[in-house]
Amino acid sequence: MEIGSLVFGLAGLLMLVCFMPPLAVKLRLPHSLLLAICGFLLAYAAHPNAWLPPVLGDFLGIINTFDVSHQTFLVVFLPVLLFETALAMNVRRLMEDIGPILMLAIVAVFVSTLSVGFLVSQFTPYSLAACLLLGAIVATTDPAAVVGIFKEVGAPNRLMTLVEGESLLNDAGAIAVYTVLLGVVSHSGSWQVGLVLSDTVIMFSGGALTGFVLGRIACELFFWLRGWPAAEISLTLSLAYLSYLVAEHYFGVSGVVATVVAGLVVGSTGRTKMAPNTFEMLTQAWHQFGFWANSLIFLLAAMLIPRLMPDLNLENLFEISLVFVATLFARALVVFGLLPLLSMANLSAGVGTRYKLALCWGGLRGAVSLALALAVIEHQTIPEDIRHFVGVSATGFVLATLVLKGLTLRPLIALLGLNRLSPKEEALRNTALFEATSSVQLATDEIAEAEGLSGQARDKLRAVLAVNTIQLTEGLLKNFSVTERVELGLAIVARHEHEMFFEILKEQLIDEKIAAQLLSRAEQTEDGIRTLGVQGFRLASAKAMRYPRRFRRALQAHKAIGLQRWLAAELAQRFGLLLVMRSAAQLVIKFAEKEVRPLLGEEISLEILSLHHERLALINEGLQALNLQYPIYAMWLQERYLGRIARKLERERYEQMFRHSLLSGAVYQDLLSQLRNRWAFLEQDPRLDIEMGAKDLVARVPLLQGLSNSKQIEVTKLLRPRLYLPDQRVLAKDKPSIELYFVASGAVRILLPDNTHVELGTGEFFGELHLLGQQTAGFEVRSLGYSKLLCLPAKAFNTLLEQDPDLRAHIESVAKQRLRAIEVWQAQQTASGTAAPKDLVSASPNTSA
Repeated sequence: MEIGSLVFGLAGLLMLVCFMPPLAVKLRLPHSLLLAICGFLLAYAAHPNAWLPPVLGDFLGIINTFDVSHQTFLVVFLPVLLFETALAMNVRRLMEDIGPILMLAIVAVFVSTLSVGFLVSQFTPYSLAACLLLGAIVATTDPAAVVGIFKEVGAPNRLMTLVEGESLLNDAGAIAVYTVLLGVVSHSGSWQVGLVLSDTVIMFSGGALTGFVLGRIACELFFWLRGWPAAEISLTLSLAYLSYLVAEHYFGVSGVVATVVAGLVVGSTGRTKMAPNTFEMLTQAWHQFGFWANSLIFLLAAMLIPRLMPDLNLENLFEISLVFVATLFARALVVFGLLPLLSMANLSAGVGTRYKLALCWGGLRGAVSLALALAVIEHQTIPEDIRHFVGVSATGFVLATLVLKGLTLRPLIALLGLNRLSPKEEALRNTALFEATSSVQLATDEIAEAEGLSGQARDKLRAVLAVNTIQLTEGLLKNFSVTERVELGLAIVARHEHEMFFEILKEQLIDEKIAAQLLSRAEQTEDGIRTLGVQGFRLASAKAMRYPRRFRRALQAHKAIGLQRWLAAELAQRFGLLLVMRSAAQLVIKFAEKEVRPLLGEEISLEILSLHHERLALINEGLQALNLQYPIYAMWLQERYLGRIARKLERERYEQMFRHSLLSGAVYQDLLSQLRNRWAFLEQDPRLDIEMGAKDLVARVPLLQGLSNSKQIEVTKLLRPRLYLPDQRVLAKDKPSIELYFVASGAVRILLPDNTHVELGTGEFFGELHLLGQQTAGFEVRSLGYSKLLCLPAKAFNTLLEQDPDLRAHIESVAKQRLRAIEVWQAQQTASGTAAPKDLVSASPNTSA
């Protein structure tokens, strides 16, 4: 076919699909079903006729010559369709339901294959292998059919996640089974059940690994393409095809799973790696790509129906009916029989009966099944009767699911009430509408009075608004409990905070590493509110203040081998994170005061504000410890944050002047170039200096200042500096100390057996009693803030005391005071239970707290 004819035919099909969405809405038909009908009609009309206009006649003649193979669907359209759906999925929501999704995506494939194979083989003359091959072809739910129709009928979020996840992942298992059975039927392979299972596992896991690696590589490449949105979007398009082809042709694993995982990685991680405005453009571009792929794959697949079903008789209808019944039985068995086992084993949240009914009936098939059936027809080594049987049965079954299920799925969703808002959501809608209606009435009254509009017009408008107000009064949020309204308000604020972090990233006020952590914490907060309400919010707030594992690993590396650069980088990251968290928390509080208060009322807003002030206090507490320990770095972070705000405002001002034609394009670009150069220093991170040189710190310990210079140098070589985090344990209770600890900076708290405590500050020491051979009750010691301690091992301690009699006398004097305090306290505790005196742990006058 000439290239011009090919372009003309595709352009004509694209023009045709442009009218399908509005026509589907008008006819109240699923978009996918309307495309299939259109393609089916084109297949019979695609012949040139002399009485048609030349353009239309040529178009029909050209599409009649299209040579569409199964590879066209699987290689050209499927990667785009899968990547577009995966890109828009919420990975956290997907992982919450990964158990049911994998059950539907893998186990259901085997159950459906076996059900179709054994049932059809009992009532037809075809072999079990041929019937199982048919079962594998019809076992895969098509992403284009399932995702498109469920979106159209307004399915709830969790149901959408289940059907999207299943339709994206079940192709791997179905194609693995199909590949093995195709070899059996064509006599080029052996019948081995173990081979089918192992191939499925290898294809699935290998595809996931390939997609993850390629997706991560693409995310890192976004950094080099920042500022070039067209290049970044082009990279994602190439990633969709490369992940599929590399997995299929170079590693022999599932290209479907590779493409899906690559899309999930870009959707979850790439958003923070791209240029600020690119992800919005990316989403719009992929929505367009998905529309093209979805429309063309259905049109072209439906055009193959006459080829796949050259003649249809009662025997074929009976076979199609058997397949329909078998697949429905298999799906019901998995949904109602196997899914509950996951919740019983606490592997996933339970799936409600209404969801199960929708899942059971919603397993639509589409272009993927038609492509696999077409591959069987094109396979010349398979007997003719089997090719005809598989082609007709698979195609008829696909049409049956699209027509029967597609037309009845919307009424079923409505009957089950899955397309309706929850009572709380309805109340929120009514409350928002009530508040907006009241505001509109006041505003229009002011405008009418200011502009001298007629009273009749005002009265008419008031009457319309009054009707809405009266109708809404019965369904307001005030009819719900205080707890329910507080949880709803927290969810509203959490969603706003999540989007606010994206806006902050888009404005280049934070870097992508901090943005990724903030977004993760925001999602955890949303999840906590959704599952546990107020308690979930508090738990998420506390969890957000914990040190991540990589921070603790960096701290362990510093203690073990003195590696400082890693720990410094983690401290700097936490510093910047807390600073942005504090700014965001303050903005969220303002949002709640301005927006949530009029919507939910004074009592609810006060409770929500109280909870957010608690979280702000936690953030301030963590930030204050760092500010005190690293004041210079804290000042630089604040300067950089303020500088980024100034850069944003300056850029917005130039953009405004350019839009108003105050600047020419050349002047505007020159100003932007100067702006980038002037503020370039904001992207340079100074090193957070946590250098704890023992020589410098020894001078801060009064006990060691009295030593001669040579002795200080000798002691410096023996001391090991360590950094302890706020509330980190230095010594465990009842665990003897094997070192003498000097507080070089910061402070520590010693927890006494009677639950009281004593604090030791800079210059004080502890741990000497056990080193001097005294058997004392153990005390737990924890760091207050970021404390720098100097640790002297027991062996070095004894050597030092032997070489310096004055130092030994001083330490023994302090030890006697503390030992005497312990004896007095123990006697008093036995007699009257009084608290331990401070002398229990305090040093001599020149080192006491």
